[in-house]
Amino acid sequence: MDTIETIRYARPAFRAQTDPLANRGFAGRMVVVLRSLARQIDRMLERRRGRLALIEMTDEQLKDIGVSRCDAHREGIRAFWE
Repeated sequence: MDTIETIRYARPAFRAQTDPLANRGFAGRMVVVLRSLARQIDRMLERRRGRLALIEMTDEQLKDIGVSRCDAHREGIRAFWE
C-alpha cells in the first residue's frame, strides 16, 4: 500500500499544473508580477543602451557592421519602449 499512496500523492493537483500562481497568496503573486515588470524594464533599458552605442560609433565601426550613419541615427532616436 505504501507504493500506491506514494504514486498517488507524488502527482501535483490539476489546478497547480494549469495555474502556476494557484498555490501562492496575494503577496506571492505580487512578487511574480513585480519581477516580471522589472525584467521587462531591464530589457527596454538594455535596448536603449544598445541604440545609444550605435550613435556613438564611428563611421568605420558602422561600416564594419554594415549600418549606415543615417540608419544608426534613426535607430538611436527611437523611444526605449519601441
